[in-house]
Amino acid sequence: MKYFTKEVKIGIAGIIALAILYFGISFLKGISFSPSHNYYITFKNAKGLAASSPVYADGYQIGIVRNINYNFNEPGKVTVEISVDDDVRVPVGSTATLAEGMLGGCTLNMTLGTNPKEVIAAGDTIIGSENDGLLSKAAEMLPQVSTVIEHVDSLITTLNQVVSDPNIGKVIGNAEHITANLDNGTRQLNSLLKNELPQMMRTFDDAGKNISALTSNIAQLDMQQTLNQVNQTIQNVQDLINWIEDPNGNVGLLLKDTAIYQNLNTTISSANKLLIDLQAHPKRYVHFSIFGKKDK
Repeated sequence: MKYFTKEVKIGIAGIIALAILYFGISFLKGISFSPSHNYYITFKNAKGLAASSPVYADGYQIGIVRNINYNFNEPGKVTVEISVDDDVRVPVGSTATLAEGMLGGCTLNMTLGTNPKEVIAAGDTIIGSENDGLLSKAAEMLPQVSTVIEHVDSLITTLNQVVSDPNIGKVIGNAEHITANLDNGTRQLNSLLKNELPQMMRTFDDAGKNISALTSNIAQLDMQQTLNQVNQTIQNVQDLINWIEDPNGNVGLLLKDTAIYQNLNTTISSANKLLIDLQAHPKRYVHFSIFGKKDK
């Protein structure tokens, strides 16, 4: 007895094919058959977000977009239903952001809150926001880029004028001459550093050695003996001055006795008169005769 007829086999095969087709389409759409939680997010603009788009948190896919509904009664309000894996907890304070891609399309990114103790219940609404994306930022930068292009165009025009100037050859020639002078100066400096500098350093080294030797000789002197000799010399000079200033001494009497001064002055004056008279009448004082007779 046959348990399955040909028709039954065909029916079972059709059911299996439909199941495989369903699961295959669901897999291609990103639908997960594991347990999950659904949440709702409200945006003003869906930015081309499509159903079955992945939902990311910190770059990791945590779910998919299940459905997108536009509220015709409240224009500017789009409700997005997402399905998040069952093991993912969405803390209170989490937000969702739509970000446009460079080549089109839109990505839904979740920014999870930092309080894991308080979570958003399944079926509740998460705060949503729109990110302008790179294309919007590029559009904002277009005026600045246009200004930069104008400056670049002006710079190129100026450079063309400078290059076409007939004096540019002279400038280049002067630059080459300056470069040659700098090269010559560099060679001279290298020669100085190689030849003259070592000799100068040796001279400085010899001078340093002489100064060190002089310092050593000074350190070896008996400074106390030298100071004692200086003090003795000063004392001798002081004794000489005291001896001269002593009113009872000969020098003191000579310097301070006016009578001696007057007598000495008178003696000098008399001697001076005698010398004058001797010069005027030498025969009075000197007698000389060949025959030994004395003049009368």
